[in-house]
Amino acid sequence: MSIVQFSSISYREGGVIQDNYYETDDQIAVYCEFHYGTEYFDVAIYPKRCAELCLSFMDGRRKERSLDLGCAVGRSTFELARGFDSVIGLDFSHGFIRVAVEMKEKGFIQYALPEEGELVSHHEKRLAEFGLADTQNKVGFRQGDAQDLDPSLTDYNLIFAGNLIDRLPNPARFLTHIHERLRIGGLLIITSPYTWLPDFTPREKWIGGFIKDRQPFTTQDGMIGLLSPCFELIDDTHQVPFVIRETRRKFQHTIAAMTVWERVN
Repeated sequence: MSIVQFSSISYREGGVIQDNYYETDDQIAVYCEFHYGTEYFDVAIYPKRCAELCLSFMDGRRKERSLDLGCAVGRSTFELARGFDSVIGLDFSHGFIRVAVEMKEKGFIQYALPEEGELVSHHEKRLAEFGLADTQNKVGFRQGDAQDLDPSLTDYNLIFAGNLIDRLPNPARFLTHIHERLRIGGLLIITSPYTWLPDFTPREKWIGGFIKDRQPFTTQDGMIGLLSPCFELIDDTHQVPFVIRETRRKFQHTIAAMTVWERVN
């Protein structure tokens, strides 16, 4: 079974934009359901659960500004706004950001979910049904590249990178520069199932998931090496499952690891 990532970002590398798998109408509908739809097989809605964990780690810390990288259609951005004064959600997919902006501006979205072959079911979801109506004025959405962030995207208390690093062409570059966007004492929270694929990341750019010096070298090993000059790892105990419904009878079940890093330098 192929793995579809929560993050929709493709990246500009060497002046060429990679094909974005996440721009079709069916994929946009699938992610609308992933964010705003039904819980399947007793697995919590992933972006909501991730935001809840982020807010729990921010307990006792200043919650003024948050950046949600790979926000897709926006659920985690709205959920983070329950605790933050201001949250920016960023995604490379124009289609995803269009949906997120529509939810912010109108308070509802409509989508046609694939059922079987050419058959679809029609759905409407409203912020109010999730208790999120009062977050509309606290969020903003931008289309953009997480590896080439606008200079204005800085001075954050929290950066959440959901299922992002294993879909970057150069994850080491991202990890070695992300501290520039975060306040001292702020948190970087990363989730990923670490599904490294050469279609997204050239093999020589993987930061883990291989043998090094005759020993297994994991993605977390790689992140520790890259982030340790500026960050301290404060938690790696959470495994966050998610289910993506593709059709009425086809689902993807994946488990992401969550690591929590505090900027110390």
